[in-house]
Amino acid sequence: MSNKIVFSRLYALIRPYKYQFMLSMFAALVVAGLSGAQAYMVKPLLDKIFVEKSTYFLSILPIALILLFAVKGFFYGLNFFLLEKIGQNVIREMRTKVFDHIHAQSLSFFHRTPTGELISRVISDINFMQAAISTAVVGLLRDFIQVICLLIVIFSMNWQLAMISLVFLPAAAIPIVKFGRAFRRISTKMQEETAVVSNIMHESITGAPVVKAFTMEEHESKRFAAQVEKLFQTIMEDARYRRIQHPLMEVIGGFGMALIIWFGGKEVIAGNSTPGTFFAFLTALVMIYQPIKAVSKINSTVQRGLAAAVRVFSLLDQPADITSKPNAPELPPFHNSISLQNLQFSYDKQTKVLKDINLEVPAGEILAIVGPSGSGKSTLANLIPRFFDIDAGNLLIDGHDIRDVTLRSLRKQIAIVTQQTILFNDSIRNNIAYGDSERAEEEIRAAAKAAHALGFIEKLPEGFDTVIGESGNKLSGGERQRISIARALLKNAPILVLDEATSALDTESEREVQIALENLMKNRTTFVIAHRLSTIKNADRIIVIKDGRIVEEGTHDMLLAAGLEYEKLYNMQYQN
Repeated sequence: MSNKIVFSRLYALIRPYKYQFMLSMFAALVVAGLSGAQAYMVKPLLDKIFVEKSTYFLSILPIALILLFAVKGFFYGLNFFLLEKIGQNVIREMRTKVFDHIHAQSLSFFHRTPTGELISRVISDINFMQAAISTAVVGLLRDFIQVICLLIVIFSMNWQLAMISLVFLPAAAIPIVKFGRAFRRISTKMQEETAVVSNIMHESITGAPVVKAFTMEEHESKRFAAQVEKLFQTIMEDARYRRIQHPLMEVIGGFGMALIIWFGGKEVIAGNSTPGTFFAFLTALVMIYQPIKAVSKINSTVQRGLAAAVRVFSLLDQPADITSKPNAPELPPFHNSISLQNLQFSYDKQTKVLKDINLEVPAGEILAIVGPSGSGKSTLANLIPRFFDIDAGNLLIDGHDIRDVTLRSLRKQIAIVTQQTILFNDSIRNNIAYGDSERAEEEIRAAAKAAHALGFIEKLPEGFDTVIGESGNKLSGGERQRISIARALLKNAPILVLDEATSALDTESEREVQIALENLMKNRTTFVIAHRLSTIKNADRIIVIKDGRIVEEGTHDMLLAAGLEYEKLYNMQYQN
């Protein structure tokens, strides 16, 4: 992505604040003009007071200087505040935009993108953008106007000296451009290494139980330290370039200043210029050099911000795999049946995970889906709420293709309880009412009671207000699962997907959860993906999937009597 495109997109972010931006630019213009006035006042200060010894100028110049500094200070503060506010607004909106865009992606996006990298984009990369917009760009805009005003001052005083000084301005710009390319490359590498650090940290923290169980703390520490070392080396490469750039700018400035002093001193000695004119010129030149030198210092910050902007914009440019069609209608309330017709699906568009699935599920039926590990059971369940799009065939709800209706209306009619219980670091009440925070207290309690969760909730010191920790880690596995079931009960969706909802529980917890699940399944069309076949004996119908195909179909007793794939699975679980 070229700098021109990046700058145009950054400008598009600033455009809504154009009036504030224009006011800040006016303030910057005043500051720049008064900076020129400061330099110009050196001439009467020296010539009128110290050479001509004028008491009149001695009485008015100090007052004029106080007023000048006061007005300049006010407009400087106004310029800084407005530009800082614009920058922070842009960053706030960008963070929200990236967050929303991430959540608009399909599950396949999260499967192929490390969590740490996404966190790095939202936090680290946008922080670098903030530094570039709120700090670097603020200084660049203000200093650019100041340089223009000071150039006008020095040309009005002595155009010959001004021409000599201009020879060194391009020389000062060369290191900025040259080093800028290096800073951009290093910044991109630095942000990539930071993302890997973030990802390793996220993995090791979320996987802490496994790390401890396998006594891999030292291994994880070495892995993290190795990546931090890579980041350190990249940062030091950046520091080495900055170490060279700053002295180089000082040397160029020293040469320029020495030549001006030599030529200007000769003019004063020859009587062609006054000391006041020369020192006013020198003051203005020093004031010009300061913002140019500042550009070299913030050059790495700007380049880092541009590299971060490229990464953030690249993420925003990734289209969502699964979206609602333009002007798609809402899915009417479900009443009749769910139909899968010649359905085929693959994750990589090459290896078929599901092949020629034909299935009719009438409303109210409890359909169990069983099969060996990797046969496609959970994949089939994930297609119903359109977490993934099918490759071929149709998936119809009451005759409506799920690809033709809005995602929101489709998913509103589906409740899901999975083996991996997803809870949030919030109160039990808010976890149960997740998705519908306006539900009444009585409804939340009723859902908890039906999920066999009310008993243990009321024993907690803060009851429904108990904060359950990250992923609900303050609760047992069975308690977390019952909170998840209560959430599904409160949603009251007509279609229910249970993806191995009891497989991770002990026998006692499973018994409690199974009773809660039976309450949840009442009067609902239910897809039960089961590992333990004992949990689906009472299903209305069982289908067996093997190698992505439906190979058997019937009730528990019918399938056992047939003596085929289902019997093999059953015997594998219950043989002594």
